[in-house]
Amino acid sequence: MSTISVPTETVLATAARDARGLAIDAISAVHSGHMGLPLGCAEIGAQLWGNHLSYYPDDPQWLNRDRFVLSAGHGSMFIYSWLHLSGYALPLEEVKNFRRHHSMTPGHPEFPSSEHNTPGIEATTGPLGAGIGNAVV
Repeated sequence: MSTISVPTETVLATAARDARGLAIDAISAVHSGHMGLPLGCAEIGAQLWGNHLSYYPDDPQWLNRDRFVLSAGHGSMFIYSWLHLSGYALPLEEVKNFRRHHSMTPGHPEFPSSEHNTPGIEATTGPLGAGIGNAVV
């Protein structure tokens, strides 16, 4: 019988700190984007990805996965940092390319897209609430 390892609060606090650092660095590098969501909700992300969401980074289309749809597109560094930290194929170099042309980390998450193929992105969230519109389909 196997046991599931639940992250300790120290591990989750460290993950939240790291997610904040990724967001600050990426947003500051391009002088564009919003820091409020990724900084203010880092502990929420740690709890979600650490204790609550079912996901399998090696197979982002795993049938039994939970879907995280981010409607607040300008806060997209929130989801990019958590996808990177939770083991999806989103390398640090792509996180550093935030909001740059042809990167895996555009200003608003996009799926599916011929230009952006970011594992773990479930919907195009674009401006004006497109993300929540996808959530009700």
